[in-house]
Amino acid sequence: MNTFFVADTHFGHANVIKFDNRPFATVEDMDAAIIANWNSVVKDKDEVWHLGDFCYRNTKPAEWYLRQLNGRVHIIWGNHDDKGAKKIAHLFASAQESKFLRINDQRITLYHYAQRTWRSAHHGAWHLFAHSHGKLPAFGKSMDVGLMLHNYRPISLDAVAAFMANQPVCSDRTATDEYGNEPDKRGGQKKKWGGNE
Repeated sequence: MNTFFVADTHFGHANVIKFDNRPFATVEDMDAAIIANWNSVVKDKDEVWHLGDFCYRNTKPAEWYLRQLNGRVHIIWGNHDDKGAKKIAHLFASAQESKFLRINDQRITLYHYAQRTWRSAHHGAWHLFAHSHGKLPAFGKSMDVGLMLHNYRPISLDAVAAFMANQPVCSDRTATDEYGNEPDKRGGQKKKWGGNE
C-alpha cells in the first residue's frame, strides 16, 4: 500500500481551466485527464489524502467522480466542497476539516489552507496544504499539493519526502515575524519596530 496526496481537482469546474491556465480545452477533457492520471499512479489499496476542493459547479454528481478514482480517498474539506463533496461525505474513507498524521514516524499536518506554523513544526513535522493554486511558496517543511503543480496527478509520500529533505525546519520559537521581530525568552515576539501600539 502506498500513500498519496492531492488537492484542488475542481472536477466539473470549467472556470478553473482559465484561473489556473490548465492545459485543457474543455472541462470534460480536464476531468478525463485527471481521472486517467490519478488511476495511472494510484492502485485500489492505496491511501489518498485529498486536501479539498474536490469538485465545484459540476454537472455530474460528486459521487460519479469519486467512483472513477482508484484508492481509499480521505478528504480534508476545502472552501468549494460545501455544495458537492460534503453531500457524499459518507462515501469517503474519512472526512474532516484537518488531520494530523503519523506515517513511518513522520508527523504531517493536513489542512486546505496554508499555515505559518503547525503542530510540531519545530520538530520537523510537515504541513501539506492547497487552496493557493501554487501562488504561495513553501515555508519551512510545507508544501502545496495542488495537482496543477504535480502534473495533474496525486503526489506520492516518497516524492513529498524527497522535497522535504531539502526544506529547513521552521521553528515557531525561533523564526522572526514579518517585521523582523525576534522571539523573546518566553517564546513570544520582542518588538523592535516603533510606533503606536
